[in-house]
Amino acid sequence: MIAAITGACGYVGLNLTQILLEAGHQVRAIDRVRSPQLDARATFFEADILDPASIRAALEGVDTVYHLVAKITLEQEDPVAWKINVDGVRNVAEAALACGAKRMVHVSSIASFDANKCNRRLSETAERSTDAALPVYSRSKYAGEVEFLKVVQKGLDGVVCYPTGVYGPIDHGREISRINAVLRDAARGKVPAMVAGGFDLVDVRDVAKGLVLASERGRTGENYLLGGHYIEMIDVCQRAARCVGRPGPKVRLPMGFVRLISPLMSRLVKGDDQQDNPLSKSALDAIETSPIVDRSKAERDLGYAPRPLDETVSDLVAFLVAHGHLQLAQAA
Repeated sequence: MIAAITGACGYVGLNLTQILLEAGHQVRAIDRVRSPQLDARATFFEADILDPASIRAALEGVDTVYHLVAKITLEQEDPVAWKINVDGVRNVAEAALACGAKRMVHVSSIASFDANKCNRRLSETAERSTDAALPVYSRSKYAGEVEFLKVVQKGLDGVVCYPTGVYGPIDHGREISRINAVLRDAARGKVPAMVAGGFDLVDVRDVAKGLVLASERGRTGENYLLGGHYIEMIDVCQRAARCVGRPGPKVRLPMGFVRLISPLMSRLVKGDDQQDNPLSKSALDAIETSPIVDRSKAERDLGYAPRPLDETVSDLVAFLVAHGHLQLAQAA
């Protein structure tokens, strides 16, 4: 099988590439810039999802398409994010249909569901992110899914997957992912306190495996939550720190207090630039409304089975030590 991955040089993309190669498939790694960590067995294609001709040329002759490209932002409005997350999805789906791809897996996001309306319990039938008050990322991910399903109605065999909070090895980005960075800092002893609240966290390797399962077993037009385990952020930070002999953060900060001090802290940390500010209203809302995720549909239909959380945390810390993100002395 020839599998094409858009965003192949990103965090999830590199992990997905490895799984497909190890299963004996040919991989066409599509991105704008080649990662030095891309496996030499993959064939790199430079293409832009906002250029329909470019992406169509990259998809000629492939069997399965995995669309991973997205722009993640906490901004309220971002025209570039909208184009990438909506127009880009449509371009890739139309190209996959025109090229005769047998299956396309579109990677959406848990953010495409309106967490304010799900009563802290999330399944695939929950209300979607259509409220104009929501951040552009949430709205654009749902709008992109709508565009994708329009092409499915034209004949594309496609399914949608929603990873939750992705973390764990292998992470070879220029900057490691946000959750991994928080856990790294906790293991360094640099996180004395953590805001109350948590997330459903899922191992990046399980996400990659779930995407492969969706391509093999998913039902056309269906959607699947690829969740892991819900955990308070202070708890997972403490677990990461214990892996290197540290206690981790000891203080759980009430959300009300954090919201009260966030304007001042934001100015101290970011100055006037609020782009992707971790203390922004959008970021704090995401923590406060983070739901318990029902992954039973993916388990039932796909055979999806995420690994234990402690296994991921242990593997992540070992990876961070091995690749210089944690000093050896800190791991003693």
